Amino acid sequence: MKSNYKNILNIKMKKILYITLMSLVVFTGCNKVLDKESVRVVGEVNMWNTVEDARAGIMGVYALTRAALSDNNGHWIYGDVRTGEFMSPNRQDLKAVRTNTLNASYPVVEALSDWTRYYAIVNGANIFLERIAEVRAKDKRYTENNMTVDIAQARFLRAFAYFYMVRIWGDVPFITASHDGQFEDKPREDKNKILTWAEQEMLKAAADLPFAYSRGDIQQQGDYYNEGSGRWGGALATKNTAYAVLAHLAAWQSDYSNVATYAKFVEDNYGRSDIGYTGTADLTNSNGFFFNKNPRQMFGFNSDWGHIDGSVTGHIEELTLAEPLTTKKVPDIFMPKDTILKIFDVPNDERFSIDTLGQARSERYFTNFNGKYPIFSKIKAIQGGTNDPNFRYFTSALVFTRLEDIVLLRAEALAVLGDRNGALNELVNVMARRGITTINIGDKEMIDMVFEERHRELLGEGQRWYDLIRYNKIKQNNPGFLNLINSGGIYWPVSRKLLSQNKLLTQNPYWK
Repeated sequence: MKSNYKNILNIKMKKILYITLMSLVVFTGCNKVLDKESVRVVGEVNMWNTVEDARAGIMGVYALTRAALSDNNGHWIYGDVRTGEFMSPNRQDLKAVRTNTLNASYPVVEALSDWTRYYAIVNGANIFLERIAEVRAKDKRYTENNMTVDIAQARFLRAFAYFYMVRIWGDVPFITASHDGQFEDKPREDKNKILTWAEQEMLKAAADLPFAYSRGDIQQQGDYYNEGSGRWGGALATKNTAYAVLAHLAAWQSDYSNVATYAKFVEDNYGRSDIGYTGTADLTNSNGFFFNKNPRQMFGFNSDWGHIDGSVTGHIEELTLAEPLTTKKVPDIFMPKDTILKIFDVPNDERFSIDTLGQARSERYFTNFNGKYPIFSKIKAIQGGTNDPNFRYFTSALVFTRLEDIVLLRAEALAVLGDRNGALNELVNVMARRGITTINIGDKEMIDMVFEERHRELLGEGQRWYDLIRYNKIKQNNPGFLNLINSGGIYWPVSRKLLSQNKLLTQNPYWK
């Protein structure tokens, strides 16, 4: 019995690898075949036949998404390093990013200018959507309901990939078909057109996504792929996931009426997905919120230590941790003391605050505050949540959004829409949970207070650069940053390799 199970598992993993390989080489040139038959792990003729193939296919799209976001630590370099708040003692490539010198010739900078890994997600989803009906026709175990839910997930992940790319590059090529493994060169499409399409796709997906899997949800009946709810909580996109990302997408478009609407949906329904608020200790413990997976990771990609799933790279800890938390002498990035004190200037903040003598009262977000390199230690999932500094094997989840993020996003929307009291209520909802029971408003504008709290709460979660862009669009009082927005300098350059391969592509004007 064990031998049969192992064989089935091996087949599943090979098919996931097939989907991944089918999607790795995309959009690189005119009529290029995506992959050659000789290197395919499982032939295409053997793929779209059974319910196991369907599971392998949709899990493959999730795997591609996780790989794209974590590759070269891109999620954090795009979202946190580029702001310039973190400094790098010895990595010239990260210094180039924080100074916005994105045309510098460093392998990491060049790799992060290449959108191929995101088109792998798109292509994996396209293949799935085009072929999944074959499984329904051939295997009666694969129900209509199961297929509907799987299609919704594939549509959502594809739309998310486009939203993520638009935030990085602006205009990008638009592909919604696999073309049987062949691709013609395509020019870049207008970012607003793509975002409009992505929003509609996410809304359609949301209609068919369940609040929870294997929980008797009307949208997903029975045990999802014969596994209980504990297997899927925090691992798959739910209806709340879709509306949370829709709130982000609407905020990027400055559509704050819809931000408030989408975020309110999450606030009204998060309990149906077993989502909840996260206490400060749990948020920062080595075996807390970011360790393994849990439903409160509203949309994230976990590394399950129980399945020996982790790595030495592709986690923020690779950039941030050093002595005394690991044996690494110097972190790749650190936040200077004066920057920390500027951000965390509220008394009694459980995340980080100092006493009257300048000593750290709470070191949940930072360790070694008075050392040469304060260590950003909010996220520190090492192996199975160990505190042994001899290991540098990380198992933290990459979390795109969580409940506190959405509450603060709604506060942002209400502040822009002129509902000061509503925004304040949302703000208090988060700050009080961090030990801040007295809020000194003074003559501060509500929008400033909201973004200050987003800065504190979401530090190190890949949100800050995009928050800065939205904030400056709202405030309109920083000429330098507004020039960066208006000239396209907020985007990354397009990889030189892509430009040489596809003559229809053009470079972002700021980087010409």
